[in-house]
Amino acid sequence: MSFNTYGHLFRVTTWGESHGPALGATVDGCPPGIPVTEADLQVWLDKRKPGQNKFTTQRREADEVEILSGVFEGITTGTPIQLMIRNTDQRSKDYGDIAEKFRPGHADITYWQKYGVRDYRGGGRSSARETAARVAAGGVARAALSKLVPGLSVTGYMVGMGEKDIDRAQFDFAEIERNPFWTPDAQAAAEWAGYLDGLRKSGSSVGALIEVAVRGCPPGLGAPVYAKLDTDLAAAMMSINAVKGVEIGEGMAAARLTGEANADEISMGASGPEYNSNHAGGILGGISTGQDIIVRFAVKPTSSILTPRKTITKSGDETEIITKGRHDPCVGIRAVPVAEAMAAAVVLDHFLLDRAQTGGMRGPIG
Repeated sequence: MSFNTYGHLFRVTTWGESHGPALGATVDGCPPGIPVTEADLQVWLDKRKPGQNKFTTQRREADEVEILSGVFEGITTGTPIQLMIRNTDQRSKDYGDIAEKFRPGHADITYWQKYGVRDYRGGGRSSARETAARVAAGGVARAALSKLVPGLSVTGYMVGMGEKDIDRAQFDFAEIERNPFWTPDAQAAAEWAGYLDGLRKSGSSVGALIEVAVRGCPPGLGAPVYAKLDTDLAAAMMSINAVKGVEIGEGMAAARLTGEANADEISMGASGPEYNSNHAGGILGGISTGQDIIVRFAVKPTSSILTPRKTITKSGDETEIITKGRHDPCVGIRAVPVAEAMAAAVVLDHFLLDRAQTGGMRGPIG
């Protein structure tokens, strides 16, 4: 299977399967001299790991990351960084009943049609378990960004679950870490708890809307044609399991605005250009403006549910299927730290690209 690598200069290759002995990532292109330890990466993996509460899959994985190469005495050497996460709680027997059946909404049928080989144990390579490796690699990107771009932060949060949305007037960044949904609205978190618990008990699932804010990003990152910053951010988010739509800034809603309403007016401030709004989501012409970069994406409902669904077998016979096992009633919850990791990797990649092309030179204003 090809195309397991993303990035231009900061390149990440992930490997491993859901029910194999381990999975991980090879990170190439990280600058030397970046302080990073396993503990630095583990804090991000702990946000994503399963079994933390009743709203996520009850698979119990420590998700402990091991750094096998590329770091010496706590400092990156500039050589490839090999990261490994061992699988310790596989229950492959849960999937024995579906070995010959295709699960509706899953990649089972397309993998079989393309490769003629299918790892039915939790989906193999198509499983969201693969994203643990992305989060580990994203931790390396965050470590590099903290040294190269002090003050830059990447924060993901849930803004919608099913038909329920947050109240933007109640938005509080400090609230995100206080609830199991990573949402900035405390009242929404309380309402969502009962809503999702009911769906969980019924064996069903629901989708979600996730937003990522990159704050403190300098202007000038990205290239105007085939390496737009928003192009790579959108591709990164779209590559996450179960994501079905991505938008930047105002996104799809921009189609309903007039030119006057959509244009972010500019004035001269004490420290440079200032914008009176951010419909562009911090990116113009594929290049960062210095405003907050806002990326939003939709995650479909978890396809593994206990409600019988019609399907077919590999031999073409029609049948029904119930997907047993341990699954997230809302996979969007654990998509939040994955989205943060992907955003961090893309922003670092473009920072390195800009440094290589322009040396950080900027057109003067004022």
